[in-house]
Amino acid sequence: QVQLVESGGGLVQPGGSLRLSCTASADISLRNAVNWYRQGPGKEQELVALRTNGGREIYINSVKGRFAITNGSANNTTFLEMKNLQPEDTGVYRCNAPLMRLWGPGTQVIVSS
Repeated sequence: QVQLVESGGGLVQPGGSLRLSCTASADISLRNAVNWYRQGPGKEQELVALRTNGGREIYINSVKGRFAITNGSANNTTFLEMKNLQPEDTGVYRCNAPLMRLWGPGTQVIVSS
């Protein structure tokens, strides 16, 4: 069936930026409803950002103003743009398409000097 896969993770210094991608294996739309989860080391998985099917964006306070869910030209891809990254942002980031009940396997983000 259709799957999601994330990319764009890696090692970045504090204050740096990354853009994570979430791409569906088929030409289905990720332009609207999408969730981004993060699981830091020794922590529970948490929802850090979401966009509703109507386009409303909600972010947890710790990432508000630094993270943004964006789209490009392709319908089957969405992005999580992350700025001014901090060590506390370290973790495995997973995208979720809730209306289709799809999850990606995750991409690792490490924020460290």
